[in-house]
Formats: sequence, structure tokens, C-alpha cells
Amino acid sequence: MVTQKEDRDLSATVVNDDLGYPIVIADDARIAIANFACERGKRIVFLCDENPHVVRIARRIATALDVDQRDVLTFRLGESRKRLATVESVLDALLAARADRTTLAIGVGGGVASDLFGFAAATYMRGIAYAHVATTLTAMADAAIGGKTGVDVARGKNIAGAYRDPAAVFCEVSALETLPLRSLREGLAEIVKAGIVEGHDLFDTLETLSAHPFWQWPWVELIAAAVKVKAMIVADDKLESGMRELLNLGHTFAHAIETASAYRITHGAAVAIGLRGCGLLALRTGRFSEPEHLRVLTLLALFGMPLRTTVEPEGVFEAMLGDKKRRNGRLRFVLPRAIGDVEYGVECSDRAVRAVLARLRRSPEAVRR
Repeated sequence: MVTQKEDRDLSATVVNDDLGYPIVIADDARIAIANFACERGKRIVFLCDENPHVVRIARRIATALDVDQRDVLTFRLGESRKRLATVESVLDALLAARADRTTLAIGVGGGVASDLFGFAAATYMRGIAYAHVATTLTAMADAAIGGKTGVDVARGKNIAGAYRDPAAVFCEVSALETLPLRSLREGLAEIVKAGIVEGHDLFDTLETLSAHPFWQWPWVELIAAAVKVKAMIVADDKLESGMRELLNLGHTFAHAIETASAYRITHGAAVAIGLRGCGLLALRTGRFSEPEHLRVLTLLALFGMPLRTTVEPEGVFEAMLGDKKRRNGRLRFVLPRAIGDVEYGVECSDRAVRAVLARLRRSPEAVRR
């Protein structure tokens, strides 16, 4: 985990771009959240992951906003709980708390929280204002940004959902101090993905940082760099009708691996394996060079990410058939041509996909440590 600092930096980095809402990245975001809430002038209800560290953050923010602690509503989350039944429990809790269409809901938690609470807010009374306080690296760098909300169903990930922009996103960087290494690595998989999409500036930075312990990393600056990549792409394609698919690099493999494993494989681990998978598929189709593929695998290995799966290939392939990016029944992939040059909407033969899935069961290609 990231070692705690003795002196808290209250400065904040604000990323706006063209998304229409602020994204505030700060070691301690309480001042920014308080200023935002005062400007809104609405009653506030907190929706919070019941993780004790997250509850502590939510209650601290509620105190700063002079919000009644009874309006901090907690829920047991996790990928296995990212279902419509949990959304119903959130809607019931909002109704019991007398939330109405003028209420501002502030979600606190990681990627599951941003997806699920955002979806609940989008559907409660046909939509109330929602802001998210991200407490995991996955949520800060990816999940909380862009207005995608949703939950899983038995046969697929994020199948029920809606596009609904948040009113604001606050990245509470101090929360990284409470995360186990596994959770940090989950977020790093998404940042590596952004580095492959963006190109050598971010990717080079990650390679340089890999030689240093996490507590020495400039987390605010790194998260801001990843957010800017996502914000730039989302601003041009909010409803994923085109280039926003670039942000799904590795995710056609990853989501299917998660589903086929019954979510025993976490999202970050699945994304790392998925990045290897899309690299292998790009090699098979003549798009990607082996040196750049190995460069990506080496970085993932340096971060301690898994690069192979024990899930049966046919189970993963069947799960892929529920992927949202299919068109006319055909699977489509996001594949790299080079670091900084990624192509979306690529159709590949079932034979090639199955061959890559079989390869993902074996040890990875040689990487440099």
C-alpha cells in the first residue's frame, strides 16, 4: 500500500476538458467537495460502500458538509453484489431517507460503487443529481469518469446500465493509503491501458516509475494524466458510437474472463490478461510488433500483474458472445498497432480468438525484468 504522509497537501488538480463537469484530483478533496456542495445548495445523501475505510472517509466528508450522519447510507458491495437486487436496496434506502428530485446523492467508493450508485441515481425518480468520491485507483483513473453506469447480470458484465454524466467526480488520493497491493494493481492495469492508447509520454512515465516504490510515486499527477486520456476520448464520443471503444482495449477478453470465472478473477487481473490477449490477437493479424508486445508484458510483469488464466477457453469464448461491442452477431476487438496507435472495431475469426484464449492458459511470452 502507499505509505501515509504526515502533512496533507490540500491543493487540487482540476480536469474539466469538455465533459461538462469537474474532475477534482486531490490528496484531500474535502474543501473541493464542500465548495461544490455549497454552490449546489441541495440536500445531500451519501451512498457508501460499507468498507470501514470508505465509511470513515464518507463520514469525515459528511461532517465537513454539516450533513446528518444518518444520511450516510452504507451498502455491502463487491462484484458479486453488483446486481439489480442491490440497486433495488439502494432505491429503497433513498426513499426511506426521503430523498427527492432536488437531492444530491454523493457516492463514495471504488469502481463497483461508481457503476452501481450512479445507475441507482440515474433511475431513482427517473434521475437525481449524482457526484462520486473515488476511493480506489480503478475508480479514479477510469470507472468514475465518463458517465457509464450499470450492473452485471448472470450471463454478462455491465449488461444493465445507462449513460448518465455525474455532476462531479472527486478523486480522494489519500484513500490509496488504505488499499492492499492487489487493489492498487487493479487500477494500474487501467492506467497501463491508458498508456497504450495515449502513447509514449504516459507509457514512458509508467516504465520509469516501475523502478520506484509506490509511496514515491506522484499519484495526483499520474491519475490526472490517465484521466485526461479518458476525458479527451469521451468528450468526442460520449455514447460509445465510435472512438470511445478505444477505452475498451483488453476489455473484451477481460469482461469474458471475469464472467467465466464467476468473478473469482478480479477486474484488474482480468484487464492485465486481456491486454496480453489483445496483443497476441494483434500479432496474429499482423498489426502489432513483437518488441512492443513484450514491452507491454514486461511493464505488467514489473507491476506484479497476472498474465495467464486458468479459466477454460470455451467458457471465456461463450461469455464473449454477450459482449456489448458485437455488431450483427460478430465479435469486434480493440487492437494495438503500436503503443499510441490503437484500432477499434476489428473483426477477427473465431479460430484466431480461440487460439489466443488457449495461449492465455500457458505461461506468457518472455519478458524482461
